[in-house]
This record gives sequence, C-alpha cells and structure tokens, in this order.
Amino acid sequence: MYFVVKVTSGQERIAANMLQNKASKVDLPIYSVIVIEGMRGYIIIEAEDELSCRQFITKEHNVKGMLGKSLSDDEINKLVQVKTFAQDIEKGDTVEFTTGPFKGYKAKVLKVDDLKSDITVELMDVVVPIPITTKMNTAKVIQKAEKAE
Repeated sequence: MYFVVKVTSGQERIAANMLQNKASKVDLPIYSVIVIEGMRGYIIIEAEDELSCRQFITKEHNVKGMLGKSLSDDEINKLVQVKTFAQDIEKGDTVEFTTGPFKGYKAKVLKVDDLKSDITVELMDVVVPIPITTKMNTAKVIQKAEKAE
C-alpha cells in the first residue's frame, strides 16, 4: 500500500533520505520511499499497512503527518510516470522563459543536454550576455533555428 506523508515543503529529499536510512535499521515492513518531482510538501511511502507507516514516521524531523487514505496502484502509476517533453529544443532555437527568475526573458540556446533535460542559453537584450544552464521545462520555443540546407 502507498501512503502520502506530509513533510516540510522544500525538504522532501532530505526527509526521504532520512526515512530511507531509518528503513534499513528498523524492523517494520517499509518497502520504499518515493519523492515525486513537483509534489511539494509530500512524499510517498510504500508500506504493508497504515499502522506500520504511522509508526515509521512518528517523531521524525521534517515529517508533519500522514494523509488517512492510501493511494491505489493506478494513482501511483499516474504520479510516477515519466513525463516526456512535447517540445524539442535544439541548439540555435530562441526560447522564452515561462517560470523562474528569468520569466519573460528571451534567450538563444547554446547547448542541449537531453540526458539531464538541461539547456544552456544566453540571454538576449542584456548588456553582458552570460551563459545560463537551466531545465528545459522552464522555457518554451518561440522561434526554431534556421536549418542550413
């Protein structure tokens, strides 16, 4: 069974690492600790039953509590599915940031790292152009690079 555990927002990975270390030391039927990207303030714990999960998380730093209802296998599968990017960002494309500190800025793509889902860009309309590496999902393509034939 999968249980949603409330943790301090922004501390999901720290709480999960701490709980993962504890899982190897305690004699409770805890099978996995899952951090889902974009699910701020929550982690998922796979345990045999609700009582085991509650005992496991009791009095732990950064852990606030547990939601009463467990998740079904279908719900968990939807959460952990790898989301593919609908857009292909390529070197030379012009992108516009949709989130983060550079929201609204346009930039030229210098390098694409598909493995890490990172792009290295150079901001346009700035006095000193500096290369910045960020996640692909923070930008959208506004103009594709012209292909040489």
